[in-house]
Amino acid sequence: MRLQLNAAHANRGEWSLAAEGTFGEGVHLVSGDVGSGKSTLALMMAGLLSHSDGTIVREGIRSSMISLQFPEYHLTGSTVAEECRSWGLNPETILSEIMLLDKQHRAPLTLSRGELKRLHLACVLAKKYDLLLLDEPFSSLDAREKERICRLISQRTSGITVLFTHEQTIFPLVDHLWEIEQNVLIERGELPDALSHWSHAPVLIQKLIASGKRLKNISPSDLQEAVCRT
Repeated sequence: MRLQLNAAHANRGEWSLAAEGTFGEGVHLVSGDVGSGKSTLALMMAGLLSHSDGTIVREGIRSSMISLQFPEYHLTGSTVAEECRSWGLNPETILSEIMLLDKQHRAPLTLSRGELKRLHLACVLAKKYDLLLLDEPFSSLDAREKERICRLISQRTSGITVLFTHEQTIFPLVDHLWEIEQNVLIERGELPDALSHWSHAPVLIQKLIASGKRLKNISPSDLQEAVCRT
């Protein structure tokens, strides 16, 4: 199972994005500044945005899902419970897990942005996809909820999962690191070796590497272990 970008380009007036590389099974992190093209790349990989040049090849991918930054884009149900059912899920099970069962009869747009994001991600992560694209999945979430989502992402043992984010604090376990610099997708490689080449690495990770600490990964528990190691 793989998704291969062959000199794929997106052009929007004077702005462009160039992407090349192969995404295999595992969790991939694509980092970059705001406006660097992460969402554009996600839409291209999902087949929802045409590329002006090159090819995008999908092999062995039978099901795919893209989760956009703003959960409002995904709404189809008139109530919170109906939104769960629209995904083919049991509302009581999903809403109990995210502590929204008491709001099951409310219209989704009456929820706070954080609650709506929790609802959307709960529905997305309850399903299995060969290709899962998560565009800024941590936006509108507090630290505790980010950690919970990261644990769920880290538990994905099959398929291709790609996170597009400028998050600087909390991450799941990651297999492969990419970043967008100067309108070009750059492959940094597998963790942990890729960390020393990560231009968008959070300050804590930069300091740990500079001090000679070797990180196993970038989840909160991995960072804590590296900090405490003598």
